[in-house]
This record gives sequence, structure tokens and C-alpha cells, in this order.
Amino acid sequence: MKHQNYGNHARLVPAYHFIALLGSLILVIGSIVNLVNTSHEGLYSASLITFGSTILLFTTFYARVFSLKAQDRAIRAEENFRHYLLTKEPLPNELTMRQTIGLRFASDEEFPILVKKAIKEKMTEKDIKKSVKTWRADLYRV
Repeated sequence: MKHQNYGNHARLVPAYHFIALLGSLILVIGSIVNLVNTSHEGLYSASLITFGSTILLFTTFYARVFSLKAQDRAIRAEENFRHYLLTKEPLPNELTMRQTIGLRFASDEEFPILVKKAIKEKMTEKDIKKSVKTWRADLYRV
């Protein structure tokens, strides 16, 4: 990957975002159409297919949500530790999780300053990322 920055830091996984998620959605829609158009004799099978495809869609969706939540917790712990190493104080409680996620891209030099600025100006994650002058790449994100 080339040098990471605000413009290219978002991660898109085609096999997940286009094949698994979109495929699961198409499967649910197709199974609902099949259920609506089925005869009385095929109702049980069509219902099972719709139920199974709906479960698959939820499983696909929550696999991503749960892994991102675990990553967020790891980011919070890492950034809290980094802030402590740099300032000898834990991250302020006023920071939101989204702000902390945005701050992970800041270099050590600008990190403590951006923490204070994020709290004072109630910056969004996007605003924080745009404020980073020296980008600290995160190549191991989910």
C-alpha cells in the first residue's frame, strides 16, 4: 500500500463488501420473492429458505459489526496507553470513542495537542483526521 493519508485510509474489502454482504442481501430478496410466488405445497421449503437467508444476512452483517467493536476497544486501550506514555495522564473522559478513533492517526508530536483541541472544539472524527499534519498509518485495521 502506498503512503496512508486521509484520502486513502478507508478500507474496502471487495470479497466482504460486494460479494458476501451484497450477495446475502440479494439472496434474502430472492427468497422473499420465491416465498410470495410459491404454491401452497412449496410454502414450507420457501419459508425455510427465506428464514435461512435472513439468518445468513444478519450473520454477515454482525460479523463485521462485532469485529469493528472489538477493534474500537483495542484502539481505545492503545490510544489511552499512548496518551499516558506521552503525558503521564490517561485519556480524558470527555473524549468520545469516535474522537479517539480519529486521533489514532495523529503522530506522537501532535497527539496531545489534538486531544485537547478535540475536546475543546468538540471535533468530529472526520475533523480530527483532517487536522492531522503527520499521518500515522494504521495498516492492521479490520
